[in-house]
Amino acid sequence: MKVILDTELKFEEHQKLKGKDSSKFAITTTDLSVHFGLKAAIKKINLKIRRNTVTSIIGPSGCGKSTLLRSLNLMHELTPRTKVTGTIKILDKDITEYDVINLRNKVGMVFQKPNPFPKMSIYENVISGYKLSGKNPSESFDDIVERCLIHSALWDEVKDRLNKPAISLSGGQQQRLCIARTIAINPEIILMDEPTSALDPLSTMKIEKLIHDFKNDYTIIIVTHNMQQAARVSDFTAFMFIGDLVEFDKTKKLFTVPTVKLTEEYITGKFG
Repeated sequence: MKVILDTELKFEEHQKLKGKDSSKFAITTTDLSVHFGLKAAIKKINLKIRRNTVTSIIGPSGCGKSTLLRSLNLMHELTPRTKVTGTIKILDKDITEYDVINLRNKVGMVFQKPNPFPKMSIYENVISGYKLSGKNPSESFDDIVERCLIHSALWDEVKDRLNKPAISLSGGQQQRLCIARTIAINPEIILMDEPTSALDPLSTMKIEKLIHDFKNDYTIIIVTHNMQQAARVSDFTAFMFIGDLVEFDKTKKLFTVPTVKLTEEYITGKFG
């Protein structure tokens, strides 16, 4: 299957205007494949993700989107009979050179359903990852909690009840709390697996605004079934089908003049 990988484009000029090093990538995969038993979930994925951009991964259910995402922080190591081949570079370093703790300090993850620690308070949830990271804090825990809740657009809603259980929050608030917990350890990359699929439209809008604001500080990869969301929030979009990377391009170009007919058929709703 033909793969279009056009990441150079004119985006380099945009990066220079932002003062970013356009020659470097946050993530590079080469012939990345993942097998569950005898079944190939993704096949020889070659992908370069620029630093400080938002990349959406779209495609029908079962096409390998989440499998690709989870390979980027060693989550498949926990699954029996899983084989990962090819190479993954995270911040110019082979993923095998990281231990799990150091990798998770660099690559945070936000899941489909909000997963705050139910027996912990709002305050304890935010700081929990930092405590487990092994980092020596350069600021007080109080300052970390306040900073992360502000950046997650949650501070004004919870500042007077930080000691209340995290599960007392609404679903949208819980997801923003999970984002606050993720950024507390200062990752450079954030992976998001359908982060708004369980949320109402207002909460979805707040999360999308966070994604837009965050790309100045983080590289973000988001798996989404919502093509309108991909069009709204991402700089680049990857389209996957049955384990293959079919097309990868600037979002605007992919959604308006896709190069591969299969991409056009998917985004116009002929299947999905």
